[in-house]
Amino acid sequence: MKHGKKYNEAAKLVDRATLYEPEEAIALVKKTATAKFDETIEVHIRTGCDGRHAEQQIRGAVVLPNGTGKTVKVLVFAKGDKLNEAEAAGADYVGGEELIPKIQNDGWLDFDVVVATPDMMGVVGRLGKVLGPKGLMPNPKAGTVTMDVTKAVADIKAGKIEYRLDKTNIVHVPVGKASFTEEALKENFNALMDAIVKARPSALKGQYLRSITLTSTMGPGVKVNVAKF
Repeated sequence: MKHGKKYNEAAKLVDRATLYEPEEAIALVKKTATAKFDETIEVHIRTGCDGRHAEQQIRGAVVLPNGTGKTVKVLVFAKGDKLNEAEAAGADYVGGEELIPKIQNDGWLDFDVVVATPDMMGVVGRLGKVLGPKGLMPNPKAGTVTMDVTKAVADIKAGKIEYRLDKTNIVHVPVGKASFTEEALKENFNALMDAIVKARPSALKGQYLRSITLTSTMGPGVKVNVAKF
């Protein structure tokens, strides 16, 4: 894969053989984020889990203390008083059954997170084929199937992110933007790592965290020392 001049210059600053402490890694990732836009800083965590076994799945959510730097659009499926509650909490879209054809037939997907009250999951379930592959299906583990729509919307707007294993047993999550201070990124990174460490499946034998890499959207990966986790 050929990289541009900027990437190659940035890559020279990173020693690929070194496992950096989180503070150093964050400073380096900020330094190597040289694109013209505000790059997203991501963490990629390779685990020793085997996601094919249900008891080794990792899935949950964590509120990043400094948010993600991204404006998140929230859609809430609810009925009755919960519709007004969701609106008051700042949901971008609220509704029920009438939204199904709009999503299914018109391909409307102008939202980043879907929250649903438990009594609406029968309706939302019909959208499984559309929302599932995009990772938008509400899930109790992620706190997106709940009667407390006020808290769900507030948390998401405040910077709540979901984490889960992909097919290769890696977790990919954003922890902020390149414009964030090192301190803010560090706080977000620590909050994420605390949640991931706590989410270790009890069925897992052997090493849990194999490698942690920090990277910006266009920059090189910086390896983090996993020993302290």
